[in-house]
Amino acid sequence: MTGTIFNIQRFSLFDGPGVRTVVFFKGCPLRCKWCHNPEGLSSARQIMYNPERCIGCGACIEACSLACHTVKEDLHAFDRSRCISCGKCAEVCYSRALTTVGQELTVDEIMETVLKDKAIYLESGGGLTLSGGEPLLQGEFAIVLLKSAKSHGLHTCVETSGFGKTEALAEMARHVDLFLFDYKITGDEAHRELCGVPQTPILDHLALLDSMGATIILRCPLLPFNRNSEHAEGIARTVLSHSCIREVQVMPYHRLGIAKSEQLGIIPTYEGEVEDRALVENFVREVWERCDKKVNVIIG
Repeated sequence: MTGTIFNIQRFSLFDGPGVRTVVFFKGCPLRCKWCHNPEGLSSARQIMYNPERCIGCGACIEACSLACHTVKEDLHAFDRSRCISCGKCAEVCYSRALTTVGQELTVDEIMETVLKDKAIYLESGGGLTLSGGEPLLQGEFAIVLLKSAKSHGLHTCVETSGFGKTEALAEMARHVDLFLFDYKITGDEAHRELCGVPQTPILDHLALLDSMGATIILRCPLLPFNRNSEHAEGIARTVLSHSCIREVQVMPYHRLGIAKSEQLGIIPTYEGEVEDRALVENFVREVWERCDKKVNVIIG
């Protein structure tokens, strides 16, 4: 069994407690307009091209049999309509202007990297985090990977949108110490418009995890179109009706996904500005007060 992974990030401090290794699963059923990891949307392998790195050496032209690359007057043109993402151009790109995103890895191959830092996990309270994309989209592989991590005594964490197969989530929960569970937009209509899927199935899955005694940190991306009292009330209502939620992290929008979208040949669907710190703090305070100050609400 293999999974499609687009990155393995060691020494992470922001995706669960302690020092962690984060495995990013490729493929996501949502289409959030502000997506920070556009390279995780498609399940297929892709080629990223960063023109600022290109040195015009022409190695990609020789490697590509489909004439996807041309260099004229030091300008490199990449015709994606011809590309089948074979990755041969990226293999010979000395400057890493061309890179392949997505590779098939076995559980053992992933765990070989993860276990390099086992001593650090044990000392810091860290471990393995599955992120994406969406791990639930490759639920069977994610479960086997989590079982392997637990067999080595590691703390396990899953970052998820909560949208996927119920059976996979229920089985996954048996091997997860902490869920980082997204609460993106309040209401089915707004959630469908901005994320591509309704919110109700996600909230049903949150209730399922609550009934199973899971431990959850609710992660709430913050943008101009959800920085309002209706959304703050929705978050608070969700917190107060579930005993599993230990903390709320408000995640202000950042623009890192824009450059990555452009390198994938994708037109960004949202190019807003970073939220003013004072406005973020005001929203955090409002959520905390609406939660009756029963859980920590922090800026993540």
